[in-house]
This record gives sequence, C-alpha cells and structure tokens, in this order.
Amino acid sequence: MKIKIEIEETLEEDEVLIRCRRLTEEISAIQKAVSEASGGTQKFVFYKGNTEYYLMLDEILFFETDEKGISAHTRSEAYQIKYKLYELEDILPGFFMRVSKSTILNTNHIYSINRNLTASSVVAFADTHKQVYVSRYYYKPLISKLEEKRLHR
Repeated sequence: MKIKIEIEETLEEDEVLIRCRRLTEEISAIQKAVSEASGGTQKFVFYKGNTEYYLMLDEILFFETDEKGISAHTRSEAYQIKYKLYELEDILPGFFMRVSKSTILNTNHIYSINRNLTASSVVAFADTHKQVYVSRYYYKPLISKLEEKRLHR
C-alpha cells in the first residue's frame, strides 16, 4: 500500500482520497480511522421534502428505519438519507453503533440507559424527548464500547 500526501494551498477544505482496487476490510478500517480522527466533522447530505441539508455527523443522534426509508434524527428534527442501514454501518465513524435491527446510534450523545433485563433497554439523549431501544443482543457490546470510550479519554 502506498501513502501519499499532496499539499495544495488553494484548497478551501482539507480532503482525504482513498484510491483502491476494491473495498476491503482494511480499506474500510482506514476510512473509519480517518473519519474518527477528523472528529465527526464529516458532512452528509440529508433530505426533507425537496430540500437538501448538509449536516455534520456529530449533530446526528441516531439513524432508524421507518416507513419512508432511513431517518436521521437530530435533537429537534428528522431527515431522510439515501443509504441503507447496512451501508451506513460500513461508512460511519466508530462512535456510531448498531443497537437493534432498525437503529444505529451516536454513542457520543447518550445521556442515560434504562436497562431492562427481559426486553429492550432504552437510551435517552440530553435536551430532547427522543429515545431509542437497544435490543438485548446489542446491550453488552454497547456497554463495552461506552466503557472503552470512558477509559480512553
């Protein structure tokens, strides 16, 4: 693998380009590492009606499937996005995590987790009424990820 850095002072914004023969696990890991190093400043295009919105990933609390497709939720709004949940899993930075068959959440915005041993646990976010359910299958990996983040701060 070759790594090149080109300095171009006329750029308005820094840009990282990965050129590869095919998308492998190694390339996906590199993409995620670069995304995480940029601190969630990566922008995605979101839609509401005929309007396109350009939001920073860190503004997103969670993605979930609904009757219209995939919705991205901020504290006060919900937008549509033109990706499938499994595609988002591959391209989102590591602070996002699948927590059920229909939801990926931003672990940086978790305010509380109401644990339920017999059913889904509930994650709440600060300054909003929105919440998501964590299935029993994903509960332990979520707690592990939060503990790992806490130890690396």
